[in-house]
Amino acid sequence: MANRILFVCLGNICRSPAAEAVLRKQNPHLEIDSAGTSRWHTGEPPYAPMQTAARQRGVDLSSLRARQFGVNDFTAFDLILVMDAQNRKDVEALRPAGNTTPVRLFTEFATASPHDHVPDPYYTRDFDGCLDLIEDAAADLSAAVAEI
Repeated sequence: MANRILFVCLGNICRSPAAEAVLRKQNPHLEIDSAGTSRWHTGEPPYAPMQTAARQRGVDLSSLRARQFGVNDFTAFDLILVMDAQNRKDVEALRPAGNTTPVRLFTEFATASPHDHVPDPYYTRDFDGCLDLIEDAAADLSAAVAEI
C-alpha cells in the first residue's frame, strides 16, 4: 500500500504543490509531499496565480515551500508521481542502483479526462484547467491507493 506519496514537477511552484494539497485534503491519513526537478524556486511559496485558483476551490497552498527532488526521495516514499515525461526522465536519472520505488505519470489516474501529462500552468496560464485535471487524477488515485 502506498502510504507515502511524492509529487514531482519542474519548479515545485504550480503542479506538484497543487497535487500535494489536493490529495492531502482528500486523504489526510497519507504522508504526501512535493518536489521539483530544478532548484530554481527552492524555498519559495507556490506561484501566486496557482494559490489564488486553488484557494477558490478551498485548497490552501500558502504553507508549502518549493524543494528540489533528491536521491533520498526514492527511499522516503512508496510512490513517486510525476507531471510529465521530462520530469520522469529527470527523476529516473537519479534512481539509485537496485531501488524499485515506482515512478509513474500522475495522469495515469485521470480516467475522466485522459491526458499524457499535466500541462504546466506557469506557461499555459490555465490554472483552472490544471486544477481540474489534478482533482480528477487525485480522486482516482484516492480510490486506487490501497492497491498500489
